Amino acid sequence: MSQITDNATESRFELTRDGHTAYADYHLNGEVLNIDYVFAPLELRGTGAAGDLMKGITAHARATGLKVHPICGYAAAWLKRSSESQDLLI
Repeated sequence: MSQITDNATESRFELTRDGHTAYADYHLNGEVLNIDYVFAPLELRGTGAAGDLMKGITAHARATGLKVHPICGYAAAWLKRSSESQDLLI
């Protein structure tokens, strides 16, 4: 899994691979991490980058005691398929 970065200035998590960046815009509401939008550039689509980004986000949420609220359709679908992340959903 690639490492993700929490770019707090931009309120987004980022994953850079092969010179391209996939990201997830978010906002915090107390102890809830709201995932507003997940984006992967064309160069990274189909490579698993967005899934790796979501794995990193859920690992971050778990490590920091946050619950996850997926607003983005991709994030919601990914979390629904991820059996190991079900306990993070609100």
